Amino acid sequence: MPRADGGTAVLVVRKIQQVDKKDFPTNKVYGAADRPGPRLLTCGGPLVGGHRSDNIILYADLVS
Repeated sequence: MPRADGGTAVLVVRKIQQVDKKDFPTNKVYGAADRPGPRLLTCGGPLVGGHRSDNIILYADLVS
């Protein structure tokens, strides 16, 4: 991932979590983090009423 300073940001996936949408970990995803890094959210799980029942959450850390 290119950076404004011309360097390259290196990210490492720390964890991938599948959770039921009713049990979404709001504070863990949107709350303060102890290190910089993105979180990627998408849908997963079985189709229920035309919609996926779960969220897939990828947590990554900026390592350089």
